[in-house]
Amino acid sequence: MKQLFFAAILALTLLPAMAQREIPAGFVNGSVTLADGSVESGQIKDNLKKTASVVFLDAKGNKKTYTASQINAVNIGDTRYTCISGDFFKLLSSGNKMLFLQKASNASGSLSYNGAEAVVSAGTSGKIGDYFVYAGNQLKLVNKKNLDEFIASDLAACAPAVEKAKSLNGDIARLQEAVDIFNNN
Repeated sequence: MKQLFFAAILALTLLPAMAQREIPAGFVNGSVTLADGSVESGQIKDNLKKTASVVFLDAKGNKKTYTASQINAVNIGDTRYTCISGDFFKLLSSGNKMLFLQKASNASGSLSYNGAEAVVSAGTSGKIGDYFVYAGNQLKLVNKKNLDEFIASDLAACAPAVEKAKSLNGDIARLQEAVDIFNNN
């Protein structure tokens, strides 16, 4: 009787450990926000630079590949990406006024299908690694050529943000600091 009791306790302690799925190689915990706004959690494989897509593995082990035109956002580990015009953008700063983004994929020229009809994606301007702002449903590339114009027009409503942006001496990667100030004022 004691042996049966100990076997039952051993089985109950080992079953939960065996039931936990290991994360497959190349995948990390994450979630996708679908076009209808629902969020599904699972494991994500990052194919952003390679194929402008992510592979999603749900709790049942089902795999599905998503492009940026099929979903609204994806969290890969601790990194958040938003999807705009068929491309993935790393979310560097968010607020209700403006998003500061870094392009993470290049979907231009990639094929997707609407039923049997092939559709070629135009993607967005710029290249992977470029910085963008998204405000008023407009995506705008920010680079050294248009930085002064961006500061003078887009940040003009917030003097502390303009001051911060000018103090960065053209370091666009640090422009996130000025956008944070803009969003919080």
